[in-house]
Amino acid sequence: MWKGNAVSKMLEEARSAPGVVAVQLEQIGLVSAFVQELAGQNLSVVLTVARGSSDHAAAYFAGLVMSRLGLPVASLPMSTVTLHDSVMKVHGQLAVAFSQSGRSPDLVETMQALRREGAATLALVNMPDSPLARACAYSLPLAGGVEHSVAATKSYIAMLSMSALLVAHLEHERYGHTQLLDALASLPAALLVALEQDWSALAHELAGVEKMMVVGRGSGLGIAQEAALKLKETSGIQAEAFSGAEVRHGPMEIIDKDYPLLVFAPRGPEQMGLLAFASEMRSRGAKVLLAAPAGTPQVALPIAETAHVLLDPISAIQSFYPAAEQLARARGREPDEPRHLRKVTETR
Repeated sequence: MWKGNAVSKMLEEARSAPGVVAVQLEQIGLVSAFVQELAGQNLSVVLTVARGSSDHAAAYFAGLVMSRLGLPVASLPMSTVTLHDSVMKVHGQLAVAFSQSGRSPDLVETMQALRREGAATLALVNMPDSPLARACAYSLPLAGGVEHSVAATKSYIAMLSMSALLVAHLEHERYGHTQLLDALASLPAALLVALEQDWSALAHELAGVEKMMVVGRGSGLGIAQEAALKLKETSGIQAEAFSGAEVRHGPMEIIDKDYPLLVFAPRGPEQMGLLAFASEMRSRGAKVLLAAPAGTPQVALPIAETAHVLLDPISAIQSFYPAAEQLARARGREPDEPRHLRKVTETR
């Protein structure tokens, strides 16, 4: 049960994320140096290796790489290496691991194997002296410091911002484009604004909910996946994430009167379809919580706009985390101590 009025580590760490992003920007030379190391390689594919919240950050990274660089990205099932002993033909390609602790054996073993096969291996890791960082040829520290809450917040946002930094530098090196790179300079300030948004409707509407869907698309899909995970971890809600396109291929059948939906619809080409979906489900009588920029019709959870539409999902999840913590407390749960979970999950 939640212990009185004490401020949780989850909330403290979520609030610290803008400062973490600011520190990353001060260390931008590390990203630039890595991109220069990579400049001579003719990449044709990028692999990501991650689990849990880190895998949702990898999904955001994948969307940026594909939309800004035109490179296909695949999430590698680690069991193909750790259990099936498959040899991946990855010579000269980029493999990126995402992790808070850098201690999970399957991540370490997989990256070691990819490195042996000639991949350029990179760790985006919060603990720079971790086994994962040592296993990779390169690492970029997330600068988040120790994270105490089991439910990751600041490390997830740090992975998103580092992903954007990395892709922005790669885009500048390849094509000379600077829009995304320039926009990142104001991201810490935008995240502070995001922390001030009123997302109290989340706790009010979901306090008694047992199952629901979270919907996003494009650069917002990884955010929807992360939100669904946090609703499971901290509030015990059976929340499932779907793409705004995929939800129409079966899952939409169970949406009926009073069925709860959280729809992330930040700016971008996917927004129109997500707004249309939200409106359609509302006409069925579903309980729709729409996260969108202020001024959007029927918006319940305002998303603070950033200097680039591809950064708006980071603003959205920054607003979501304190609201998720509030929801957990409203349900009588301890946000820092999800049942049956621990901070470092060791799998193989």
